[in-house]
Amino acid sequence: MSASTERPPAPLRYADAGVDVQAAEASIGGLRRIAERASRPEVLGGVGAFAGLFRLGAGRYRDPVLVASADGVGTKLLIAGALGRYEGVGQDLVNHCVNDILTAGAEPLFFLDYLATAGLAQERRLELVAGIGAACEENGVALLGGETADMPDLYSPGDYDLAGFIVGVAEREAVLDGSAIEEGDVLIALPSTGLQTNGYSLVREIFGVAKGPGEERDRELLDEHVEDLGGTLGDALLAVHGSFLGVVRPLLPRLCGMAHITGGGLPGNVPRMLPEDLRAQIDAASWEPPPLFAHIQRAGGIEDGEMFRTFNMGIGMVLVASPPDATAVLEAAPGSWRCGVVERRAEGAPAVAGLPE
Repeated sequence: MSASTERPPAPLRYADAGVDVQAAEASIGGLRRIAERASRPEVLGGVGAFAGLFRLGAGRYRDPVLVASADGVGTKLLIAGALGRYEGVGQDLVNHCVNDILTAGAEPLFFLDYLATAGLAQERRLELVAGIGAACEENGVALLGGETADMPDLYSPGDYDLAGFIVGVAEREAVLDGSAIEEGDVLIALPSTGLQTNGYSLVREIFGVAKGPGEERDRELLDEHVEDLGGTLGDALLAVHGSFLGVVRPLLPRLCGMAHITGGGLPGNVPRMLPEDLRAQIDAASWEPPPLFAHIQRAGGIEDGEMFRTFNMGIGMVLVASPPDATAVLEAAPGSWRCGVVERRAEGAPAVAGLPE
């Protein structure tokens, strides 16, 4: 029997399984430059180590409390992917997290990101992190580090998910935990910038976009000009989730509570800042939700109550101030308005009243 002339199979590499370590390492320089722009003097070391180091600073705080939060962007990522626009969702991620810890009165210190994907091009990854870096720089937050995980088979080719982790600090005596809220306090609304980062699964169901194969059809629908919106549906849906830090920071001494209006809308988020014996009486006639919400409601035949339970309806943040402070807050916060009042809550009564059910 003659010896086999078949050549042995080529040895497998990690890249053959869908994880290209060399390509990822080639992107580290770009990631490092982004992090260097979004830094603070307290950062020790740079991107590339196993852990980020941040010096809190001796003597700067009397009784510091660290305030932390983690969040994601949700299925807004699918809209961004359908349009090939990635930088904005990186900004969404940072601003959402900044707003969350701001509700406790915290100054943001540093941020870390987590990107999980399968086969997302390196340039798209850099766009995502560039958006994260831009928002960190704008908010004065250090981009301390992050993680990119290639996970073929867990994600379909080109799919990705994005999460963020933020740490801030507040003096213990200045922490906003809702305990100072009293009956008669004024509810003040800050306008949102569109859907922010919530409700996109329902939006995708209504308009039939970003639900699987069909990229060309997705682009056609999302790039179509909608007269009611004064632009395209895609532009309206990808409006960046704004940061409220710049507006709210100087107002913190005048506030006794704050709610970031995310998933669950006003009914799901306003109660999170209230003592159990108080409720929010919302004046639903005090504002007209932006046209995007009416467009979504008409297209999906959605009931009023469902709209308020799903979307922010034009309110990005609700502030609570005592009556003597409310006027100064309203004057200092552009576009703000009085949207309700804090009342005594009867046993068994809902924590939010005045909204469609």
